[in-house]
Amino acid sequence: MFEWLNANIAYWHWLIFGLCLALAEITLLSFVTLWFGLAAIVVGVLLLIYPFSFTLQLLIWVILSMIIIFSWFKWVSPHLKNKTFSEMSREGMIGQVGSVIEYNSVHKGRGTLRFPAPILGNDEWQFICTDTVDLGDRVIVREFSGNALIVSAK
Repeated sequence: MFEWLNANIAYWHWLIFGLCLALAEITLLSFVTLWFGLAAIVVGVLLLIYPFSFTLQLLIWVILSMIIIFSWFKWVSPHLKNKTFSEMSREGMIGQVGSVIEYNSVHKGRGTLRFPAPILGNDEWQFICTDTVDLGDRVIVREFSGNALIVSAK
């Protein structure tokens, strides 16, 4: 079987395989198949320059895939983390001041407030307040309750 593979696997097979893996990344959520595809493209280019056996092609592809994936997760990926959201802790949210833009008269003490700049990806948040507030009043965040903020009048 390997004789057939040695004779019939050409460089363009690896290039097509690599492009298919890279394009498959569009539908997958893992962000890993791109690196397998890149390794397959490199094997295809190496095979175009110098022909070698299918066994060596597979070995180069596996080793190159492992090196690329390890390099990605070790050195590149940690520098691409979104530090604005990941490092924003509960303590960073407490003490923020926002303005009341909606107040629910049926459920006393509940409404919506808006911050001057988005906090944790959103500038409008639901709130619970024990104080009496009106539209436009400024409130300060004291605590969290699920997805709502517990606030008090400023």
